[in-house]
Amino acid sequence: MDILGMSDLQVSLIIIGIIVIAGVVVFNWMQQLSYRRKVEEAFEHKHDDVLLKPGVTNKKSERIEPQLNKTIIPELSEVMDDQAEFIDTAHELQHVQASEDARTEEDLSTICYTVIIQSDAVLSSAQLYELLRHDPEFSKPVKWFGQIKPGKPWQELSSEVNAGGYTCLQGFLQLVDRAGPVSEIELSKFRDIVQEFASQVHAVIDCPDIVDEHAQAVLLDKFCANVDIMIGINVISKDEGAFIGTKIRALAEASGFKLDTDGVFKYYDDDNVILFTLSNYETAPFLPESMKSLTTHGITFLLDVPRVANGEKVFDQMTHIARLFSNTLGGIMVDDNRVPLSDNGIIRSRQQLKEIQGQMSSQNIPSGGSSAMRLFI
Repeated sequence: MDILGMSDLQVSLIIIGIIVIAGVVVFNWMQQLSYRRKVEEAFEHKHDDVLLKPGVTNKKSERIEPQLNKTIIPELSEVMDDQAEFIDTAHELQHVQASEDARTEEDLSTICYTVIIQSDAVLSSAQLYELLRHDPEFSKPVKWFGQIKPGKPWQELSSEVNAGGYTCLQGFLQLVDRAGPVSEIELSKFRDIVQEFASQVHAVIDCPDIVDEHAQAVLLDKFCANVDIMIGINVISKDEGAFIGTKIRALAEASGFKLDTDGVFKYYDDDNVILFTLSNYETAPFLPESMKSLTTHGITFLLDVPRVANGEKVFDQMTHIARLFSNTLGGIMVDDNRVPLSDNGIIRSRQQLKEIQGQMSSQNIPSGGSSAMRLFI
């Protein structure tokens, strides 16, 4: 076809095609020149050959350790830094655990019958198991701690853990819990087990007098009974009305309570310690499957005084939430005798709580502390 016979559109398409082809050729040529310059720059620096350099010898006895270049392998160096940090953290956690065990051992000595077993030989895990396997036979909690050698930290032992290598042991049989004091029979049984074990491993023991320890248990139980107080606030309905379960649950969860499997809402602090509870004033528990159909004439807020630290602050918090429930549900706050709670009544309850926790601190059993949490259970 003669070019003169072509239309303007055909001519334009041919010209555009020629321009595109030329552009591709020029682009490839420029890329080739750029690549060649980079290769030449990479090889233009001269490096000394250490094998041919005068004064350098190859000694077989000399070892040159490989060096890690952080600029070449940053990822690997970061991993090694993380590993070192992990090891430091592990050592720190071991130290913290040992410190916690030491504090636990000190706390137990004030509320337990304490025995000491000292052996010249290292006690194996099998030997320790024979001693620790008797723990479930007692009605009160039993704890054991081991020391590798004098001066080393005490570590808590368990019959479920393969824990051997100790030369000194301390055993603690708790004297009191909410069920009452330990009996002389159990104290004697615990001492007999320790004496028999010491005889088998040829160890020396220190066992306090049973009669004195039981007398101490009775005194401790009496003190615990005097301070074992729970402060409650009831919110009941007016005019024989009823509270709806779904509304109670919505208010409770919005306030921060969590419903437990025992049918009680529980309010926890940041350390997962129960500060106070919310339960049904009537006998039926608050169960997830029955909350939709449940109705009740009242609810109860309860604070377990010996098990809560900073009791006054916690009591104020519980009172505030109880008022919120009372206003929202249209109820009234009353005491256990269904007498309306006045501001003066709340102040008296707060003062009683303060006095109880002061008594506990004076006996070195602070409310909410580890000793109190063991005694009041």
